[in-house]
Amino acid sequence: MSIEIKVPVLPESVADATIATWHVKPGEAVSRDQNLVDIETDKVVLEVVAPEDGAISEFLFQEGDTVLGEQVIAKFEPGAVVGQEVSKEQAEAAAPKAEAADAPAESNDALSPSVRRLVAEHNVDPSQIKGTGVGGRITKEDVEAFVKSAGKPAAAAAAPAPVALSGERSEKRVPMTRLRKTIATRLLEAKNSTAMLTTFNEVNMKPIMNIRKKYQDEFEKKHGIRLGFMSFYVKAVTEALKRYPEVNASIDSNDIVYHNYFDVSIAVSTPRGLVTPVLRDTDTMTLADMEKAIRELAIKGRDGKLTVEDMTGGNFTVTNGGVFGSLMSTPILNLPQSAILGMHAIKDRPMAVNGQVEIQPMMYLALSYDHRIIDGRESVGFLVTIRDLLEDPTRLLLDL
Repeated sequence: MSIEIKVPVLPESVADATIATWHVKPGEAVSRDQNLVDIETDKVVLEVVAPEDGAISEFLFQEGDTVLGEQVIAKFEPGAVVGQEVSKEQAEAAAPKAEAADAPAESNDALSPSVRRLVAEHNVDPSQIKGTGVGGRITKEDVEAFVKSAGKPAAAAAAPAPVALSGERSEKRVPMTRLRKTIATRLLEAKNSTAMLTTFNEVNMKPIMNIRKKYQDEFEKKHGIRLGFMSFYVKAVTEALKRYPEVNASIDSNDIVYHNYFDVSIAVSTPRGLVTPVLRDTDTMTLADMEKAIRELAIKGRDGKLTVEDMTGGNFTVTNGGVFGSLMSTPILNLPQSAILGMHAIKDRPMAVNGQVEIQPMMYLALSYDHRIIDGRESVGFLVTIRDLLEDPTRLLLDL
């Protein structure tokens, strides 16, 4: 008896989703819990796995189609074993009729959103890739295998497209992914619906760097993870939020909601775009706890494993553009939050120290905030508190 493969239940804030990638072909034997399809929402990519050993007999939706929560997207035949396939008629009915099974893709138009991203990131010609997906479609694995076989370094993913030869002028049109469209909408909303201002300061990172240098090996040996900068940032932010509750609040209609807990969003760059998973109850976390949680979220983001729960909530955001070399920026609010802290590259600069010019590792801080709820005094005081805590880390340990 056939089993219906359905879209998972979507969160209340997510209206619909998109079939991103089918990982199996009709008639292909799969094992229990094997990933059948990636479904892309505005926030995360959901995986739908096989309910038991068997094979898909029919696709009801193709890659790129829009689907709703709990909608049936395929029929599954249980009981198939390795090497066993469903009937030829069922497989042919499920496969796209307009494409030859082994034909390479002719244009970007037939590619799924996730494959289009990889093709654009690695700057490869999809017509040179042999698709192994349904109806000869190119899958993410096909692109990755092609890039690997071509010997392209990972850095090539961020490289600009080569200039056309012989004076040729060309362009290509790639549809925005659901995540990119959501980011665009939210950033525009933040800019248009808040009274956003940014205040700046700078911090001498030498004390933090000295601590890391002195205790790095011992810390890693005891906790099994390296001591980074982000845990210090989050620790300082948490202490500053305790002292300035307006920064840890948000506006809801005509009310101000003060949060008596500390959930800090961490901006993480992923292949799909920038996302902000949440560290919860940071006031109860040690530096080691923070480093482990940050690493886990970063790995999940890289692998597309972040869940809706990982992405939901957060009262304040920390973003570190310094890892990409940013010297200064004005970060945009992550609604409905009222403030966001931007960290930047650490650069040696000449500074006046006790009347003498010394070279110090300095970093600019930028706090963007909603002036409707946070006044200048609170915003500056909040940022100065973070600076003082980072320049004298003992205060973090003694709660001073």
